[in-house]
Amino acid sequence: MPRVPVKECDLLLTGGSVLTIDDERNVFDPGAVAITGDRIVAVGSVDDLSGYRAKRTVNCAGKAIIPGFVDCHNHLFQSLARGLGEGMSIVPWLNQFMWPYGIAINSEEARIAATLGAIEAVRTGTTAVIDHHFAPTELETTLAVASTIENVGMRGAVARGIVGQKTEVAEKRGLPDGQFRYSSEEELEITRACIEARAPGSKVEVWPAPLNLVYVDQDMVRRSVELAEEFDIRWHTHCSEGRRDPDSYLEAYGIRPVEWLYQEGLLGPNAMLAHAIWLDDLEIRRLGETGAGVAHNPIANPYLASGAMKLRNMKAQGVVVGIGTDGSSCGHRQDMFECMKQSIFIQRQQTLDPTSARCEEALELATREGALFAGLESGVLAPGKLADVVVVDLNKPHLKPLHRTVATLVYSARGSDVDMTIAGGEIIYEDGRCTRVEEEEVMREAQERAAHLVKRAKFDHLSVPWILADSGLGTEVKQ
Repeated sequence: MPRVPVKECDLLLTGGSVLTIDDERNVFDPGAVAITGDRIVAVGSVDDLSGYRAKRTVNCAGKAIIPGFVDCHNHLFQSLARGLGEGMSIVPWLNQFMWPYGIAINSEEARIAATLGAIEAVRTGTTAVIDHHFAPTELETTLAVASTIENVGMRGAVARGIVGQKTEVAEKRGLPDGQFRYSSEEELEITRACIEARAPGSKVEVWPAPLNLVYVDQDMVRRSVELAEEFDIRWHTHCSEGRRDPDSYLEAYGIRPVEWLYQEGLLGPNAMLAHAIWLDDLEIRRLGETGAGVAHNPIANPYLASGAMKLRNMKAQGVVVGIGTDGSSCGHRQDMFECMKQSIFIQRQQTLDPTSARCEEALELATREGALFAGLESGVLAPGKLADVVVVDLNKPHLKPLHRTVATLVYSARGSDVDMTIAGGEIIYEDGRCTRVEEEEVMREAQERAAHLVKRAKFDHLSVPWILADSGLGTEVKQ
């Protein structure tokens, strides 16, 4: 019998149920994944990879091996406000809670909030994040948030929130003056400096991110996109999250927001729109025609009663769709398992059709499609791809009996079932602990700083032990 040649690798995950999510959607059970440096070098059955000798071999029997999750829309700085802002729809939630919070938070608080959020994300299998950071946004804080994400072990981008001059729509919406810290020129200068400091191609980039298409000046949006094009990077923005957003834009400019982007030539593969709930059929078609991406936020949207994104319509038109957790103030948990499950339920409830979304598609949105959205060479388990890999322990009562691994992962698993998170070939979470940071110290500091921040922001009324239904905190403000 011919001798099998020995191949060297750094890390070998073997014996688990391997869901590759590659072009053929191969599943190897039991399977194995071999990693050298920051790349996957081989994927297949245990027998296929029997010739590999690794510096470390991990027995994954009874576990699933999947690509790392890509969180396509987050606000890590919101982590110190988790649990506040209950019972509000989007406009009062912003005006009475989030804008004041964003004005009150300081640089060190934003850094520790981002650290806490990044730790939580890594513990639940997220290996990349697009963090839409908009408070505070000076050079030092923006770069500190990017460094924090990288230090915890993830990759991705910090999309720096750009506001510029106060528009008529922003005035009507009641945005506080304190949100408008910089002139349009200063916004672009700071963003450029951030991009240059985190050179494109680094593990965590900085992208331009006009905060919201509805109330950011059109010229500011245009120049932000031009800045992204200059550096060949992506740009990110909130789009039509609220029911009245398109009407407000139409009243101000005589056109709907996505159609304006299209007519201005600003849509393309580098355009990353968050939410995109209240789009008409033409706008969805424009996104598909140009290859633009949408970050679907299936937990945050129902929390704020914002509406349901038209996933089926978007996929039918070829829109690139990923999933986002949308920050701890409205998504509450950095848990992509929860988001996958909810993404299915939203579509089925909206269409009253159980075939309108399925578990395979949800897992693709959280991995393969998310990586496509973010422009990353990850999201699938295949030779040559980045070694962003997650091992999930399936040997638990709520995951038994096991019939179909994909269904178990999407419907029954949760973030706490993650056994190991690997980013770029490095194990960044194992044995219940992050390997790069001291979790206890971060949690202690986050709790202390959150208490000071809530007091300084005068949020005592939002943090009472029990909010009565007739308190008026969630009253809608008609704009």
